[in-house]
Amino acid sequence: MGIRQMWGDSVDTPPLNCEPSRFNFFASTAMKITSNTAVTLRMKVTDSQGLVYDDGKNPVSYLHGDYDNLFSKLEAALEGQEAGFQTTLELATEDTFGERDEALVTTMPKAEFPPGVKVGGQIQRLGPDGERRYYFVTKIKGPVVLLDGNHPLCGKTLRFALKVVDVREASAEEIAHQHVHGEHGHQH
Repeated sequence: MGIRQMWGDSVDTPPLNCEPSRFNFFASTAMKITSNTAVTLRMKVTDSQGLVYDDGKNPVSYLHGDYDNLFSKLEAALEGQEAGFQTTLELATEDTFGERDEALVTTMPKAEFPPGVKVGGQIQRLGPDGERRYYFVTKIKGPVVLLDGNHPLCGKTLRFALKVVDVREASAEEIAHQHVHGEHGHQH
């Protein structure tokens, strides 16, 4: 049966009992990213020269809504979006890990160094501000261990290619803990 046989000669006239205003087949019912939604996304991270730091193949999940689980400019770009949304953003150093702080580059005697930690590993110790922080072991040179308390990506402009995979309501427990649980999220 063709469309003219169903509706008659006037293709512009819908059949009786079928008011277009009652049936919006194209209305989106997908959940939008808002505060207290659990968002799963793929996130490829590169620097301004194209060096890949994360290929984005493994999805990550975060709790949306000023929980400091994602850079604020990325979170702002995702607000109101839904699964399938894609974007690429370039963030300046001050919007990611900040500038390098040479006061966070230090040494310690190898004799005080914890056993089993190697170059590339991390240790916790007091920073110049008296607060505990993580330091990356950058080199072991004779009796001295070189440490860097800066994040490895600080001082870099970073490009984020984002694709929203899933959006759902966060559980009360996730909101209380301020992070997503389960697959691609935090494991307790």
